[in-house]
Amino acid sequence: MKVEVYGVKLDGEVEPGFDLAKAIVEGAAREADGLRDGDIVVVTSKVVSKAEGRVVELSRVQPSYFAEAVAKATGKAPEVVELALREAKRVVRMGRGCLITEDLRGWISANSGVDVSNAPRGCAVLLPIDPDASARRLREEIAKVAGRKVAVVISDTQGRPLRRGQVDVAIGVAGMKPIRDRRGEADLYGYRLKVKEVAVADEVASAAELVIGQASEATPIAVIRGVTYEEDAEAEAKRLQRAEEEDLFL
Repeated sequence: MKVEVYGVKLDGEVEPGFDLAKAIVEGAAREADGLRDGDIVVVTSKVVSKAEGRVVELSRVQPSYFAEAVAKATGKAPEVVELALREAKRVVRMGRGCLITEDLRGWISANSGVDVSNAPRGCAVLLPIDPDASARRLREEIAKVAGRKVAVVISDTQGRPLRRGQVDVAIGVAGMKPIRDRRGEADLYGYRLKVKEVAVADEVASAAELVIGQASEATPIAVIRGVTYEEDAEAEAKRLQRAEEEDLFL
């Protein structure tokens, strides 16, 4: 088995209305000999957000008294905290310079995913409103432009409990089951697996990060070829979320 990962660069700044599908197809033609059926296209959430107009000028944000207090306690910019609180269902943890929230999509992350890195000067980028819907639209548009049936993963960077460093994970999925359920399969010694569920979409997002990188959005797309996955027209990254009552860290 061979897996290939190709980085796809974009020329210029991504702005609202940017034709991301066309850029992906053209970039894949340059970098990956074109798209093929069964490929997985991984796109960073930030680029999707920019194309969808999810960029906010911080000068237009009026922090609440609570946001001001949280900003003082965490050392963050009040405007960024205000945006994070607007995007949050609840505050999960706060302290040591961190603001951990459960956002409106159900993801638990720092600052509700609000980010000022790789954003236009004086602006912050919010996560897509519905990353799964964004992934589905992008998959459909790629099929129209290229005539290819691919899976799409929208990735975002997250920290991990009890582990240092950050990795990219899937927050939006289209065309592939995000989890491969291996329960009931036999291992090399005949033992029947009882709890083995592989987060394939997260693995793909992390693999893409090897060519996308954390520091630059000049290469915000990856084409992954050779990964076997189960097609699913109704796929959702939401299936990767663990219910609160099952989480040992909350």
